[in-house]
Amino acid sequence: MSSCPGVGDLQDGSAPYGARYVGSMVSDIHRTIAYGGIFMYPANEKSPKGKLRLLYECNPIAFLIEQAGGMATTGTQRLLDVQPESLHQRVPFVVGSADDVTEYLSFVKKHQ
Repeated sequence: MSSCPGVGDLQDGSAPYGARYVGSMVSDIHRTIAYGGIFMYPANEKSPKGKLRLLYECNPIAFLIEQAGGMATTGTQRLLDVQPESLHQRVPFVVGSADDVTEYLSFVKKHQ
């Protein structure tokens, strides 16, 4: 597990966000549910359609997160609204607290 202290330091020296990555989506999601925050596996140049699979990785987690009061998105639409096109379809994946995911979406919109 790694941490990035000092990312966006506040005036009092504390960081508003830290970066953590355990390497197991289930444990990362458990930490997000328990302590808040956001889990992201967005699309990138190497994986333009995302890396995680919609039907058996993203949808179950998105359902749990939404039941807990959070949000799940591809960055452009609610994840649970994505109509599957193939069994192993990959999608960008962002889940977490409603406030944090909304903030992420505002950054995406601002920098598109």
